[in-house]
Amino acid sequence: MAVTLREITDDRDAVLALSVAPQQERFVSSVRESLADAAAHPEANPWYRAVCSGGTPVGFVMLSWNVVPQPPDIIGPWFLWKLLVDRGHQRLGYGAEVVHQVAAIVRAQGATELLTSYVPGGDGPAGFYERLGFAPTGEVDGEGEIIVRLPLA
Repeated sequence: MAVTLREITDDRDAVLALSVAPQQERFVSSVRESLADAAAHPEANPWYRAVCSGGTPVGFVMLSWNVVPQPPDIIGPWFLWKLLVDRGHQRLGYGAEVVHQVAAIVRAQGATELLTSYVPGGDGPAGFYERLGFAPTGEVDGEGEIIVRLPLA
């Protein structure tokens, strides 16, 4: 599967239209909300991209890019802030491929770990992140999300 991460330009409306299933909405915010978070928190140095397959947007990813950590609000230096795969494109490997690509990108920038967090819950993404090699740090963020770490050695 060919997945590319590309800047959001002329496909903005298609990216904004991406959504998860209703039961997943408590685990991940919409693209519109994520872009608003990015605008409201420039100190988090947001880096975001559309996730595309065959030129079609299928997801969205956003990182805090090489920031000075300021817990509990800003986690870093490299933090996978948002990951959304559209409900019509889930369970096809896009999420895992995005994490692999993001890990390679930040590793090339000198990162030794990639952090992310998730809302605990039975239908949440804990198992997804665990399968990719993330492990709990023992910390939680300011909103009660569990922080996990992927070593990039």
